[in-house]
Amino acid sequence: MKWLFIFLIICTIPALAQTEMAPTLKFILLEQLKTTHDQKDWFVPASLAVEGLTAEQANWKDSSGNHSIAQLATHLIFWNQQSLAKFKDSKTPSFNGDNKETFSPVDEKSWPATVKKLNDVLTEWEKVVEAADDKKLEGWYSTIAHIGTHNAYHTGQILYIRKMKGWWDADKGVK
Repeated sequence: MKWLFIFLIICTIPALAQTEMAPTLKFILLEQLKTTHDQKDWFVPASLAVEGLTAEQANWKDSSGNHSIAQLATHLIFWNQQSLAKFKDSKTPSFNGDNKETFSPVDEKSWPATVKKLNDVLTEWEKVVEAADDKKLEGWYSTIAHIGTHNAYHTGQILYIRKMKGWWDADKGVK
């Protein structure tokens, strides 16, 4: 009887595996957006990367011309807002084409608002992708995937600065 039970379980495993549905495009895009926003997975998301910083820390820059954390955050906000407006068929913020202008410093008052704005725009991306139909996503999947990659890239730069300056708690990820 024991062998019959084991045999039946082994025989049903392939059938169960075949009934699982493949992830949808929406599922994949949302997973990427969420893990680069606020869901810790393989790497630290943007929300954790900027959490707990002062404006002074956020504005720190080395002498090599690299961007500060604040500049990286404002750059992410700008490009996420631009693409989001296009996705929603809304008017895009004016832009003269000079990417350098998308990297802005902050002050004590604007830094918390910057962190909130970053969270808000990334949350909005998740909401519009969740609500979008398949046809819309088929036309936008590459752009949305690149947005997630772009967000992860700059989040990595933020973490590098924090680690280098001793402002990172390894218990939050990235030892």
